[in-house]
Amino acid sequence: MKVSHSLRGRLLWFLLAAISIATLAQASIAYRTSLRDADQIFDYHMQQMALSLRSGAPLSNIEAREATEADAENNELMVQVWTPDGVQVFRTFSRARLPQRAVLGFSNVDANGTTYRIFSVQTSNQTVQVAQDMAVRRKIAGNLALRTVGPIAVMMPILMLVVWWVVSGSLEPVARVRKQVASRQADDLSPVSESGLPDEVLPLVQELNALFGRVRTAFEAQQNFVADAAHELRTPLAALKLQALSLERAGSEEARSVAVGRLTAGIERATRLVEQLLVLARQETTAADIARVEEVALTDVARRTLGDLAGAAQVKGIDLGLERADDVTIQGQPEALAILMRNLVDNAIKYTPAGGKVDVEVNAGDTGPVVVVEDSGPGIAPEERGRVFDRFYRIAGSETGGSGIGMAIVKAIADRHGAKLVLDQSVRLGGLKVRIEFPRF
Repeated sequence: MKVSHSLRGRLLWFLLAAISIATLAQASIAYRTSLRDADQIFDYHMQQMALSLRSGAPLSNIEAREATEADAENNELMVQVWTPDGVQVFRTFSRARLPQRAVLGFSNVDANGTTYRIFSVQTSNQTVQVAQDMAVRRKIAGNLALRTVGPIAVMMPILMLVVWWVVSGSLEPVARVRKQVASRQADDLSPVSESGLPDEVLPLVQELNALFGRVRTAFEAQQNFVADAAHELRTPLAALKLQALSLERAGSEEARSVAVGRLTAGIERATRLVEQLLVLARQETTAADIARVEEVALTDVARRTLGDLAGAAQVKGIDLGLERADDVTIQGQPEALAILMRNLVDNAIKYTPAGGKVDVEVNAGDTGPVVVVEDSGPGIAPEERGRVFDRFYRIAGSETGGSGIGMAIVKAIADRHGAKLVLDQSVRLGGLKVRIEFPRF
């Protein structure tokens, strides 16, 4: 059996069930209240009748008999009178036969398949007993309860219709949102309308719109990656093809060696470009994933980076070192911060002439942790410092074979961590000074 998870169905089911249960509870309370009131009234009536009949006057006269017969017809009251020696001198006309015994005061007696309420009083010359079938009381109580619950029972279907209308109207915004989403094309990631939504549904729609925004960002990053890859890989792949042809046509061993060297260098450049493109695409598509962070020691990241790039610096005779290493930590993503540090140091080594110097500094700072990378290279002209963060921008006249996206990756990671990225001239070394200021957490 399939269980329904419809919110509308559950609300209607529980509300209509609550109305039905409340009606039944009202009927039960009304019946019990009416029965209690009927008991009090009839007990008082029986008591007054018995007391009025306990006088010493004979009860065999016509008037007394007619009066008791009238009461018996109206309320099914039965009267019996005995003399002290147990002789019954009076009894109302009734098909029921009660036991010829009396318990003074009120009592309940089972006889003739039913229960009788009896009140007995004794005088010096007679015993008077007034009885009533309890079924009569229950019938009267039922009639009174029906009069009380009747209007509610009539109104119950109307109330159910009102509940159905209110629930259906309240859930209409949910149905409207569902229709908006269902009618969309696969590439339509525009926000869903939030107008007229109840407070319980509005947060869900807001989170849905936020999800659409993140998916749209991922799609745009993917499209940009495809476009950038197609644009940037066209030239190195064409160059690789020409170098392969040159290798094929090389006639001498020397020419073949030169062609192999050029081909190997071209493959390395293409590999580096692809790696940088993949890193950039990953950083952009996960830009909204800052929630997955942990505590990262920046000094440890700097030491690992210097250890990884020590070989490249040694090849060029560059003095690579950690100038200052304060024990500072930030909340961030370790892998992304390692990529940031590696790109900064790698660029500094790449653009610094042989025999130069590259220093890295990690300090606590006044407003938060600071990472500084300085080199003794040519630096960057002030008018070009803002453009080096653009993808595939290369400084005019640069002799390095960079892909032009290293600083774009650094900027994306810094922005994701809320850090400020500043380019300046190194006063101490004369080259470029990159300063990254992280917020204090």
